[in-house]
Amino acid sequence: MRMSDQGLQLLIEREGKRNAAYRDSRDIVTIGVGHVDPALKMGDVWSDEQVAAALRQDMAWVEGCIASNVKADLEQYEHDALASFIFNIGAGQFQSSTMLRLINEGEMEQAAAQFDRWHVPPEIASRRNGEREQFKGTRFEARIEEAMA
Repeated sequence: MRMSDQGLQLLIEREGKRNAAYRDSRDIVTIGVGHVDPALKMGDVWSDEQVAAALRQDMAWVEGCIASNVKADLEQYEHDALASFIFNIGAGQFQSSTMLRLINEGEMEQAAAQFDRWHVPPEIASRRNGEREQFKGTRFEARIEEAMA
């Protein structure tokens, strides 16, 4: 399963999009939606089409992570929420998570509650709330400020 256009749009809103190269929080030259490449240099500017192509390419590892680890059937919105989450935390963290275990046990409500365990740092809570509600299929917003258990 691939991330839907709606899912990609929510991911872009969560991550942010920059057409000009910048240094991320780890001082790595980055462009687009968190895209890194050793060939990038400060001063590079990409078109929206280049950013979109890089994002689709970058989603391949995320989609592969879901395909190889999630054994339960997913609705598109569940897949998209997981893809956003994994894009942010990385495959290793997801593979060893209670969330993945619960999903594979078919415990989707309990799995959705696991997003609340990932409110670290606290500034990411609104993103996790958005991912949680997207996973539940109840709201499709990038960020939700209030906790909605």
